[in-house]
Amino acid sequence: MQKEKRRLILRAAIRVFAEKGYHTCRVQDVASEAGVAYGLVYHYFSSKEELLETIFRRTWTRMLEAVQEVELSGAPAREQLAQVAHIVLSAWQADPDLVRVLVREVARSPQLQQEIDEIQQAFAALERIVVQGQETGELRQDLNPRLAAWILYGALEEILTGWVYERLPAGEAEVEEAERAVADLLYSGLVAR
Repeated sequence: MQKEKRRLILRAAIRVFAEKGYHTCRVQDVASEAGVAYGLVYHYFSSKEELLETIFRRTWTRMLEAVQEVELSGAPAREQLAQVAHIVLSAWQADPDLVRVLVREVARSPQLQQEIDEIQQAFAALERIVVQGQETGELRQDLNPRLAAWILYGALEEILTGWVYERLPAGEAEVEEAERAVADLLYSGLVAR
C-alpha cells in the first residue's frame, strides 16, 4: 500500500512538472493531481526537490541497468550502439511527460547534476562499449572513447530536446528513424577502415 501511494505521488509529480513546470508548481498541485491530502506528499517526500531527485534517480537507474545489459550482451559494437539509441529514444514514446521533466527540469538544476553520479555512470558505460569495439577491431583505434561516448550522449539528448520543445516531429516513425540515424552515423564515424 505504501509503495503504491508513493508511486501514485511520483506519477502525479511527473504529470504536474511536465505540464506546469517544476519551478512554477506547488506541492499542493502534486497532491491534487494524485488525489491525496497535501500532508501525505510530505509523509513520503521531504520536499518538492526530493520528488524531482527521486524521479531522476529512478529513471536513470532503470536506464543504466538496461545499458549495462546491452554492454554485457557481447553483441557487436554496432548492435550495442543501436540498442542504446533505442533505450534512450524510445523513452519518448513510452512516457513523454517523464522525458519532458528530465529535459526541461533536470538540465536546469545544476546542483542535482553535481550530486548525482548516475550521469557519469552512463558516460562510463558508453565509453566501455566503444573500448570493447576498439579491442575487437570493429571500431577505430585512433579515436578517444570518452569523446565518442560524449558525442553519442549529446546526439541522443539533443534529439529528445528537439522533441520536447517541438522543434522536431516525434511520431513513431520519427523515433525509429532517429534511432537508426544516430546508430548509423556514429558507427560510420567509428568503424575501423
